[in-house]
Amino acid sequence: MRRNLSLAPRFRLHPFVSSFLLQSDSLSLVYQQDEEKLAELTSQLTTEDEKQKFVLKTPKGTRDYNPRQMAIREKVFDTIVGSFKRHGAETIDTPVFELKETLMGKYGEDSKLIYDLKDQGGELLSLRYDLTVPFARYLAMNKLTNIKRFHIAKVYRRDNPAMTRGRYREFYQCDFDVAGQYDPMIPDAECLTIIHEILKDLQIGDFLIKVMWLASLTCSLALCPPPSVALVLVCLWQTIKFKFSVTHPSPPPPPPHTHTHTHTHTSVALKTQLPSSEKIVCNEWQLWSVRRLKISFDRRLAFGISSEISFDMSLARGLDYYTGVIYEAILVQNSPEALQNLQGEEPVTVGSVAGGGRYDGLVGMFDPKGRVVPCVGFSIGIERIFSIMEQKADASNAKIRTTETQVLVASAQKKLLEERMKLASELWNAGIKAELMYKKNPKLLNQFQYCEENGIPLVAIIGEQEIKDEVIKLRYVATREEVDIPRGNLVAEIKKRTV
Repeated sequence: MRRNLSLAPRFRLHPFVSSFLLQSDSLSLVYQQDEEKLAELTSQLTTEDEKQKFVLKTPKGTRDYNPRQMAIREKVFDTIVGSFKRHGAETIDTPVFELKETLMGKYGEDSKLIYDLKDQGGELLSLRYDLTVPFARYLAMNKLTNIKRFHIAKVYRRDNPAMTRGRYREFYQCDFDVAGQYDPMIPDAECLTIIHEILKDLQIGDFLIKVMWLASLTCSLALCPPPSVALVLVCLWQTIKFKFSVTHPSPPPPPPHTHTHTHTHTSVALKTQLPSSEKIVCNEWQLWSVRRLKISFDRRLAFGISSEISFDMSLARGLDYYTGVIYEAILVQNSPEALQNLQGEEPVTVGSVAGGGRYDGLVGMFDPKGRVVPCVGFSIGIERIFSIMEQKADASNAKIRTTETQVLVASAQKKLLEERMKLASELWNAGIKAELMYKKNPKLLNQFQYCEENGIPLVAIIGEQEIKDEVIKLRYVATREEVDIPRGNLVAEIKKRTV
């Protein structure tokens, strides 16, 4: 039986409760007023000098990028990604931070450059130092034994930045890696081919790809007479030169008695010397290393990259985890003709723009059973490349488009805002990149000028007569040519003219 709520007695608060609630409201009001007074007094304590101490800037080793700079970056990224995809790579992504124990102990002395994060949830975390160790962790965790992948993402290093040379604390890495057990040197040669291809496509200047087989350090005394000192001196020289330059304005003199085997700047020249090197090796390991070098050059010659390749016995990088072939791409100031004829003299270098090698033991460090997954890959130094591209654009005063707008929807008379909006919507729905000016009645000349300033190639002009005739006047900005297009054919015409 439903209760008659209209006859139910009304609920009444006890007088004591009512009095308490009124007092609580009064206390809340007083507390709020006191809080406002405290905030006011605190702001008054902040002196003008303290306000001036605050400098509005980006953190050290980082930078902002304006639309023009981002347009250059996107062009570089498109070139790199296009090459990666052309070679059949798929992409992955990993967290920007990892467990601290995942990263520590993988970079040798460079581990001190890892950014540590405060404990926020019961885990000790660090920002990723590169994309290689997270990739190895990803393979081990997902029990993957083969993949061809690329990864473009930001990494972080607590380093002393050199902004003018493209060295930052926060920067992008563009990594390409092949994991899996394959026949000797095929993926290694393809990695070198991709580096060669990207640097050619970017057109950033003459370059040289230095190559060395890390295992050949063990047979270097046999390859480089006099056998007791040559390569050892060269390798020590590279280390001394780096460390000495930190505290001294000029480097020490180079080591004496280096042999031409340490710097051979053509693949063909080295290939002719390797057969004789087999005769002077003193054990099977050395023989295996020399033969691997021969296979490596055979593979590269088959891929058609005999030029811009240098065998450099003084190259030593990533000794903490590289296990086989290592390579580094540098920009040089010599002409292509000089590079081809260069035999014993090292070219003048501008800087490293890519590097990598084989690291067969890294994945096993994460696998509970220690399973080995052979890997080879490289990273493109995108920040240095971008700095070069930006300098070239500045020097040439080239006009760089910061948008991809294909057409501006314009009106020839007043009170046609709704018609412009309808036409713009039609173009957007058809996949056309279109804009319209944010004014009710913009002048036609101003709309044309906007297109010229922003590099928009086409203007779709709508007017009262065009509405009656069901046409759109399409104007080609570069030539100022105008043609009437039936409204139903507009999308096809814009696509044809903006290919």
